[in-house]
Amino acid sequence: MKQFFTDNIWLIIFLAWGFPLGIYRSRFRKLVYQTESWTINIKPVFLKEIKALFGNISPENVNYLKFRNFYRFYLGVYILLFILFSTLNQQESMKKLEIGDKLPVFSLQDQNGQLFDSRSLLGKKNLVLFFYPKDDTPGCTKEACSFRDQFEVFKDVNAEVIGISGQSVESHKKFAEKHRLTYPLLTDTGNKLRKQFGVPTNLFGLLPGRVTYITNKEGEIIHIFNSQMQAEKHVDEALRILKSLK
Repeated sequence: MKQFFTDNIWLIIFLAWGFPLGIYRSRFRKLVYQTESWTINIKPVFLKEIKALFGNISPENVNYLKFRNFYRFYLGVYILLFILFSTLNQQESMKKLEIGDKLPVFSLQDQNGQLFDSRSLLGKKNLVLFFYPKDDTPGCTKEACSFRDQFEVFKDVNAEVIGISGQSVESHKKFAEKHRLTYPLLTDTGNKLRKQFGVPTNLFGLLPGRVTYITNKEGEIIHIFNSQMQAEKHVDEALRILKSLK
């Protein structure tokens, strides 16, 4: 449970603050447009609402003034939270690894509880590291199974395939057994390695990114492919680059 809150802290903050914001906006719109219908909350009419929010269209109406001030307050804090998130996210992305950088040294547990050390492959094999959002979700399953289906081809180009996400060892084990995955799935507790790589996020930071890093035998990053939607193309891109090394 603690891990869930850590991994989804921004989602929790936005939802928690957005709930009262939504309530006050709903009441405010009903006052402004003089209706009790809930449908006013989804109608695309904003001009009068904006004038009422930033102006004072009914100075004698106590309820209007009260809900306008509450709405202003919650909206202002919500905007500040968004700016804070955007700033922090930009700072993290500025530190991201690029082509030509050396692979960081790391050690993580795989789905069998065995410790994988990145140094074990230096000077021996090329490496394909794919960061994925979550075990057993549709896109991640397609990606993982595509890497499984091409596993022998990756062996032919002297490459080791490794998947990384923030779920537990137990979750990875179930995922690997269910889909007969033949390569290590590493548990990145607290998404520490993901942050060290500077893997970008999606949906305002609420969805972990899907990024594949390819390194040569010297541990140098030679290609990066970033696509949340084209899950299976990560495999094609990795093979294209690795075959070009021959």
